[in-house]
Amino acid sequence: MSRALIIGGGIAGISAAARLAPHLEVTLLEGENSLAYHASGRSAAMFLLNYGNATIKALNAASADHHHNADGGVLSPRGMMMVAGPEHADAFRADSADLGLDEITMEEAARLWPILNRQTQAHAAYREDAQDLDTDLLIQNFARSARAQGARIETGARVSRIERLGTGWRVTTEAGQVHEGDLLVNAAGAWADTVARMAGLGPLQIQPYRRSMARIALPQDMSPAAWPFVDGVGESWYCKPDAGALIVSPADEEPVVPQDAWADDMVLAEGLARYQEAVTQPVTRMLANWAGLRSFAPDRALVIGPDPQDATFLWCAGQGGYGFQTAPAASQLLADLALGLTPALDADTLRALSPARFA
Repeated sequence: MSRALIIGGGIAGISAAARLAPHLEVTLLEGENSLAYHASGRSAAMFLLNYGNATIKALNAASADHHHNADGGVLSPRGMMMVAGPEHADAFRADSADLGLDEITMEEAARLWPILNRQTQAHAAYREDAQDLDTDLLIQNFARSARAQGARIETGARVSRIERLGTGWRVTTEAGQVHEGDLLVNAAGAWADTVARMAGLGPLQIQPYRRSMARIALPQDMSPAAWPFVDGVGESWYCKPDAGALIVSPADEEPVVPQDAWADDMVLAEGLARYQEAVTQPVTRMLANWAGLRSFAPDRALVIGPDPQDATFLWCAGQGGYGFQTAPAASQLLADLALGLTPALDADTLRALSPARFA
């Protein structure tokens, strides 16, 4: 049986392992001591069919059935609302149309989101079918499937060296473990270009960006469980309920080097101030804060498939903020290309995802 080595244990690597394990001998190497430590473990994931550019939307649509049904599904009702002040009417209309939101009255918006400040906000739009995505459950479902098919998943296995062999690849970890495979899958997230360079291949200019989050307290008598995900126009901030509190993000996108990201206090303060303008409930206490990395290729589409310089090196990277919602279709495409099968996605989408687009 042919062997595949996967570098990276976030949603990209775990889902790829699950898809490849029925057909290949799979070993996944994750540098941290747990799976989904960086971007995948710090996501406020939602599933919204209209979120992203045309290529992302095609992957969303191809992933929907899996999210709804596989292993009992990972989605639950949430809804999405966008609000805007009177000065942002044009941007509000454009963003609402792009996301497939229907304009609603401010009275309807206040019923859905009781802390809405109707003195500062003049526009609202909503769609009911936006859903929470249980990121931990999706990771565990894919990991369980991969292991059941014989995949080896090794954490604490930080890669220190990659060598091209005549028949494949040799990967050495910092602990001195040596792994060999016929295929090498680069699912290293923010470190995807680093892995490519280690393998002697050209980087694709995949850039990590910091995204900060704060968890804020609400009064004990206020239950946000049924509130929607709420987005400020222009994605200037967003919030969603979280176990009796709210997660609020300034929707920052600061380019950084690959790292264990942390939130910037000033960025959080500015984002919370933008959020505060839209609500009547003051921000009194921050319960926690954190940051993750969203890593994008230059055109903001994922990079999936064989490297144009070496077809045995496959990219599964550039997920940006779309990794969880696109994972079922992205991993299936990766497996189809690795196994020489005909993908279900249309030719235009395949070209838009291929690493060869940067050649």
